[in-house]
Amino acid sequence: MGVVRGTHGIAGELKVESTSGEYEHFVGMEEVTLTHGTESRLFKVEYAKPASGTLYLKLVGISTPEKAAEYNRWQIVVPRKNAHPLQEGEWYIEDLKGCSVIYYNGAVEPEDDSESVVGTVTDVKEGGSGYLVEISLSESCSLLREDVRMSKGSKPRSVFVPFNDEFIGTVDVERRKMRLMHLWILE
Repeated sequence: MGVVRGTHGIAGELKVESTSGEYEHFVGMEEVTLTHGTESRLFKVEYAKPASGTLYLKLVGISTPEKAAEYNRWQIVVPRKNAHPLQEGEWYIEDLKGCSVIYYNGAVEPEDDSESVVGTVTDVKEGGSGYLVEISLSESCSLLREDVRMSKGSKPRSVFVPFNDEFIGTVDVERRKMRLMHLWILE
């Protein structure tokens, strides 16, 4: 739902950037979960104040700028019922995780795409010019050379692919897959 981008004031307010660009849906929330990697913490919301292009969020138990600074770059996660509604062409990051990444040449998707699975989405990260899909490459993908799909330590490689129409085609979260448009981007 958002990312902590810093602190504000002396009372321990968090400065939050909304991942949807909207801020009004934060107002009236009673609790949020802050996550960072595998760590997560549940907080009661004292108040949320939208401002111009940001949000000031005060959480119970965080009352100093130093304590608030500990949560810089943490993500704010809420139950889906409290999330901003999706527009066409938008997806929740959690729905993208675990999707198979498939590659096929041509306009028609093959009946059996087991041969065309190049990897699995493990995360979506914010990059300098947009979002990046993190893909763990499949060890058994015959479309990729071994030096592309495996690291020097004989572990599957992870790669980041820009999440835009040039590199990612159809996204179908119901069928748990997305189409990769170019194999070369994985090298």
